[in-house]
Amino acid sequence: MEVGNTTRVTVFVLQGLSNNPHIQIVLFVTFLVIYLLTLTGNLLMLLVIRTDSHLHTPMYFFLSHLSFLDAFYASIIVPKLLKNLLSKWKTISFLECFTQISLVIFSGATEACLLSVMAYDRYQAVCHPLLYVVTMNKKVCAGLVGASWAIGMGTGLLNTILLAQQDFCGPNLICSFACELPPVLLLACSDPYISITSILTTMVVLGLGSLVLLVGSYTCIILTAMGINSATGWNKIFSTCSSHFLVVTIFYGSGIFRYMTPPSGSALEQVLSLQYSVVTPLLNPLIYSLKNQEVKAALRRMLARKLRLTF
Repeated sequence: MEVGNTTRVTVFVLQGLSNNPHIQIVLFVTFLVIYLLTLTGNLLMLLVIRTDSHLHTPMYFFLSHLSFLDAFYASIIVPKLLKNLLSKWKTISFLECFTQISLVIFSGATEACLLSVMAYDRYQAVCHPLLYVVTMNKKVCAGLVGASWAIGMGTGLLNTILLAQQDFCGPNLICSFACELPPVLLLACSDPYISITSILTTMVVLGLGSLVLLVGSYTCIILTAMGINSATGWNKIFSTCSSHFLVVTIFYGSGIFRYMTPPSGSALEQVLSLQYSVVTPLLNPLIYSLKNQEVKAALRRMLARKLRLTF
């Protein structure tokens, strides 16, 4: 579409992961299986938490929101990825692309907030156990979750609106398998200073800010654990915190590197994008279920109830 003497892009083309038809079929089957396992794992986690009264605690209330978010996050990226793997023309409209960017930023920002809230919850449980029930009451938990979703929504809208103000006059090839802010920003014909400043500010304030809260919480937890002589106490702290710490490490390790470094369209950037948008939503329910005794016990109780109802 032409405006004056400037041609504006209305459709983007996604580079994808491979142009080899045989590799595309292998990738399609692989990502389809991963996506189905992601939905099954996260929805099963939601079901277990909702139906088992032993898991009606702040920690699992936050985990249920994280599971829903992971299923939602994967659904933003993977269906379009699967479609493009079977399509000759890997195109995406301007509106669809910017909607995807907004939802990706929204999901990432919300997850960063939820992980920080979960770290704060573990800090209160380990460092102030006698006040835990009072401090983390239902009203506080609902407020923390609501604030996380609101911050994520505001962050996604702000960065996407600022990006949409840029002029896109060509080329229109996005060096990625999905619409993400860094590779799309490379295609802007106008000065991207405002968008770059906005995303860097977001990463510093939200990303590093929440990371500081996480590090502070776990520092206090470790110091408290060092003062406990009981092996049982050590094991309980480790079992409740190790899963969350592992998820945080995976999420921040890939996300910060992807958004804090200049985009280049390299294969490493593709791998990192796949890691936090496709693989991480699959790993989270596995980590929390395999490393958490309470979740495994709840799963056994749910299966036992199903068997009794069946026979």
